[in-house]
Amino acid sequence: MRDHAERADREVAPSLAPGERAAQELDLRGEECPYTFLKARLVLESLPAGAVLRVVVDNEISARDVPRSLAGAGHAVTDVRATDGTWVIVTRRGPA
Repeated sequence: MRDHAERADREVAPSLAPGERAAQELDLRGEECPYTFLKARLVLESLPAGAVLRVVVDNEISARDVPRSLAGAGHAVTDVRATDGTWVIVTRRGPA
């Protein structure tokens, strides 16, 4: 399994509220659904309630399906932003 840590060589514009920081970033560029949703959900559910996860994807299907599926699982999607073929999905973990 490849490392999904934030990559300095492919920086993505932030999409959090001023002063707010994501507890974790999950770089899923190169991954496809349903794996993007499954991996995002596993990481998000390992975080405490209210924590913010920033997910980066590079395909339109994941940009559409991941937010919808995470919201359906009880998490709050606070932002979805597209920049040059990359989407940043910001999600706040719902109650445990």
